[in-house]
Amino acid sequence: MGNEIIRTNEPGTIYVDDVTMTFNIAKEQFNSLKEYFIAMTRHELKFKPFHALKNISFSVEKGESVGLVGTNGSGKSTMLKIIAGVLSPSEGKVTVNGNIAPLIELGAGFDRELTARENIYLNGALLGYRKEFIDENFGRIVEFAELQKFMDMPLKNYSSGMVARIAFSIATITEPDLLIVDEALSVGDKFFREKCEARISELVNSKNVTVLFVSHNVEQMKRVCERCIWIEKGDMRMDGPSDVVAEAYSNMKR
Repeated sequence: MGNEIIRTNEPGTIYVDDVTMTFNIAKEQFNSLKEYFIAMTRHELKFKPFHALKNISFSVEKGESVGLVGTNGSGKSTMLKIIAGVLSPSEGKVTVNGNIAPLIELGAGFDRELTARENIYLNGALLGYRKEFIDENFGRIVEFAELQKFMDMPLKNYSSGMVARIAFSIATITEPDLLIVDEALSVGDKFFREKCEARISELVNSKNVTVLFVSHNVEQMKRVCERCIWIEKGDMRMDGPSDVVAEAYSNMKR
């Protein structure tokens, strides 16, 4: 089966069909970039395949809230990046219907030399928002982020929590067809995390937004998601109701 990502403008569903993701990693470790490039120029650089995902298949219906759980390096974030279009699968097919608001890597789509005000317009444009829409909703974005006094400060002076506030506020100012959240709520203060979680729950309850959520906080996952998919070392381990999967994951022998 070929590797492809199919996108349509019809809001709704996600289909992941027999997806495998393979990375080539160097067989030996190098102490410096210089050693790496010397080995490369001498054609002495040898690689071994690393299968981050192995034959993963699942579907998500419109309006579902689905969590991905697994230990570090299990393939959760790789799966989200494929769905978001950041990566292409080595094998298999992914079909995504509708527009995506990804919160995968904090600061992605931002220019740290620009002010927060300028970055709201920049990131909004990358998400497909017109300038007129940002003009209309600028006040709401800033109010939700609670950063009114810092709009004209360069983003390079922001903490990771402040960047997360802006990124989340822009991504959820409207109802996207698909909201992808990867550990974005693990930074920042407790009160803003609770505010973000409440906003996600509001989107979930609307039944218009499909949510894919990654968090190492199992209790948070159970609150936000009705269903969980457990991926471990690239393999699909379990797919079912959040409380059932969360319990099995928590009881796994490490």
